Amino acid sequence: MADLHTIDRWIRDRARRTPQRVAISFAGRDVTYAELDDRSDEVARGLRHGEVVSTLTGNSPEHVALMFACAKAGAILHPISWRLAAAEVAFQLDDAGSAVLWVEEGHAPLAEAALGLASVTPRELVSDTLKVSDTKVSDTRPGDSDGLLLIYTSGTTGKPKGALLTHANCYWTNLSFDLATGVGGDDVVLACLPQFHCGGWNVQPLLAWWKGAKVVLERQFEAARALRLIEEQRVTTMMGVPANYLFMAQEPGFATADLSSLRCCVVGGAPMPVPLLELWRDRGVEIVQGYGLTEASPNVLCLSPEDAMHKIGSAGKAYPYVEIDVGPGDELLVRGPNVFPGYWRNPDATAATLVDGWLRTGDVVEVDDEGYVTIKGRLKEMFISGGENVYPAEIESVLHDHPRVHDVAVVGVADETWGEVGAAFVVVDGEVSERELVTFCRDRLARFKVPKSVHFVDALPRNSMGKIQKSELRLPVAAE
Repeated sequence: MADLHTIDRWIRDRARRTPQRVAISFAGRDVTYAELDDRSDEVARGLRHGEVVSTLTGNSPEHVALMFACAKAGAILHPISWRLAAAEVAFQLDDAGSAVLWVEEGHAPLAEAALGLASVTPRELVSDTLKVSDTKVSDTRPGDSDGLLLIYTSGTTGKPKGALLTHANCYWTNLSFDLATGVGGDDVVLACLPQFHCGGWNVQPLLAWWKGAKVVLERQFEAARALRLIEEQRVTTMMGVPANYLFMAQEPGFATADLSSLRCCVVGGAPMPVPLLELWRDRGVEIVQGYGLTEASPNVLCLSPEDAMHKIGSAGKAYPYVEIDVGPGDELLVRGPNVFPGYWRNPDATAATLVDGWLRTGDVVEVDDEGYVTIKGRLKEMFISGGENVYPAEIESVLHDHPRVHDVAVVGVADETWGEVGAAFVVVDGEVSERELVTFCRDRLARFKVPKSVHFVDALPRNSMGKIQKSELRLPVAAE
């Protein structure tokens, strides 16, 4: 009875039990569970066990079918952010060793530019119809420990790392999420998070398809449309980052929007501001706060609605099947079947992150007498902008490539819209403008990574060991 925790079982079982129930509502068309199962069967015939299937696409039913096809074939889905620059996409293709590339038509120019820079030559899938060349299907079924998702996260050394999530990781993280917040077969889930994020799969959508619920899938988030869909589709639950809920609350129609169908909303990616929590509560909507990271598939901590105001600022307690501990430096450590086996083809990074069976999160925490965890800061210098993890080292690496930049440090600073944004402090040789440096970054980095401001300084503050004292750079920015 081994290998019972594979995701291919979910769609097969659901299609057998409720074939005509709607699995996905997308842009005015419905896809049933039977259709999703049949389509993923067809696509799986063109995939091979263990190969990496890379994608450049917006959210779509075809992408979901491809994910289930990978699950059935034992292939690994590697969704690439379409927000990246061509050089960043090329790096991921090469690092992943992509065997297959599926590109949605609108992202073809980005794919073409990236392939021109990459060393790999993956075979292509036709985007519009998701056609694949017939390949002899392997008799090997996927196993619990086989990879299912390869999600790249920004790196503290300036290069992203591929976090490999197995079938078992996805199984257990969805089970624990269900036990903590729950999705039922009669739920209607609004899914707006991009599918190049772990949360776009493992925070509600996969669980919804396991349970036989309907997922209202959006290509991207639009605040006014989200409010309209909640009313029209009678949405019962959704997941978003704080900026999603902020933008909806800022819509002129928010005060009169029909939100009566919503039983619960989930927020993650950054702490939810208390005034925003109160605003949604005044509209009768409970918010479940959470904390996670890709390496944990991603669910780690959860704060229930009844504790949201009582434990303001807390990230909650561990999900079922998740163990936490506090290590040296008050670093949050995580252990459980949701924790990934390691970084793709990067044993050194894996060894530094997985220590004695525990996942080092890099986040500094405080645990109160009741066991509630509050995130106090980061051992790593990552900041979160609009729900996206941004590592200063990656931006600094790009700015160092500019011929006029002699020294640079990037820090995250508070921003009313995005939570945090980057501020770059640079020492330059010669004449160069802020606009020129920002443009230089835009050509090489995803937009959310580009510093919002550039500050020219004579020298960067350093300690006796030569390490930049970034804490001294934050104060003047915060006071501006």
